[in-house]
Amino acid sequence: MKKTLITLAVLAAATGVAQAQSSVVIYGTVDAGFVSERGGKAGTVNKIDSGIASASRIGFKGTEDLGSGLSALFVLESGFKVDSGSQEGDALFGRQAYVGLSSKTAGTVTLGRQYTPWYNTLSKVADPFAAGYSGSAKNLFPAATTRTSNTVLYTSPNFSGFDADVAYSAGNNGQESLVSSKIGRQMGASVGYANGPLNARVAYNTTSNETAISDAGSARNWLVAANYDFTVVKAYAAYGVNKGANSSLRNNGNVDFYNTASRGGFSDDSTTALIGATVPVGPAGTVMASVIHVNDKSGINADANQFALGYSYALSKRTSTYASYAKISNKNNAGYTVGNNSNVGSGDQAFNVGVRHSF
Repeated sequence: MKKTLITLAVLAAATGVAQAQSSVVIYGTVDAGFVSERGGKAGTVNKIDSGIASASRIGFKGTEDLGSGLSALFVLESGFKVDSGSQEGDALFGRQAYVGLSSKTAGTVTLGRQYTPWYNTLSKVADPFAAGYSGSAKNLFPAATTRTSNTVLYTSPNFSGFDADVAYSAGNNGQESLVSSKIGRQMGASVGYANGPLNARVAYNTTSNETAISDAGSARNWLVAANYDFTVVKAYAAYGVNKGANSSLRNNGNVDFYNTASRGGFSDDSTTALIGATVPVGPAGTVMASVIHVNDKSGINADANQFALGYSYALSKRTSTYASYAKISNKNNAGYTVGNNSNVGSGDQAFNVGVRHSF
């Protein structure tokens, strides 16, 4: 009898531990295809590329139920290149790395390297290409607001379709304690409403331009985006306002991909507008299309337009094939290039075809 009671006590204790243990999931995306780029000073560039529709990655995420509606969570996500097998970037978990606590009633707080509210609005609400393929909105929308390190992010619960998030990113560059806490600092927020066919969101991001020897103010980016599902077509629209030094940095940085010196991407005042759509074709196909316009208000008039068309076909719930094409018209040597989710491209037009598998 005594042995039986001891056995039952051990089993009960083991059961309690098992219930409290974390649930850890390994996930990822493997994406690769053929890319043909044209229009730049490098001429025609044909290559096998990685992360065209979605960046190739492997990640670990987990949760632990702490009771009373509270849970702990973490995400560690690393990027890699399918074409070479090499790591994407220098950091092991350079895509995402955060830990936090989540409450069903109070919201979620996470700390680490994370996506900004502004970029989540662009990729999840504004862009029919979801920031991927040759038609990626990242080709023309400001590129300095994707992820931030040293970030505290608060995400509210959903209240009848409404939710909000606020992010603060410390510079943490070794100089701030000696010079200024503003160096490298970013702050952002967004508020949205999603109910039925409507998904709308407003986002803001500000980045300090202060250095150890100067204060150039801040870069400020606003974005209003919405999509509406009419069943036969899903319509997208977005409008961004960019003000301040470095507020309109190009996705390809300061690199000149053309025979003439590019001027775009250095504007202190610009707007970016997008209209687009996705159209279901049959049970597994989707057509994607968008038009994006950059209006440079700095006086140089380094405007740009992008026209993009794509098609994705779901072979299963986890595997799809795709093809896409985009063309950019640069005005006054604006210098924008057609890239994809992971690469910035080398010219003013690109075609790609590939396959994506998620696990």
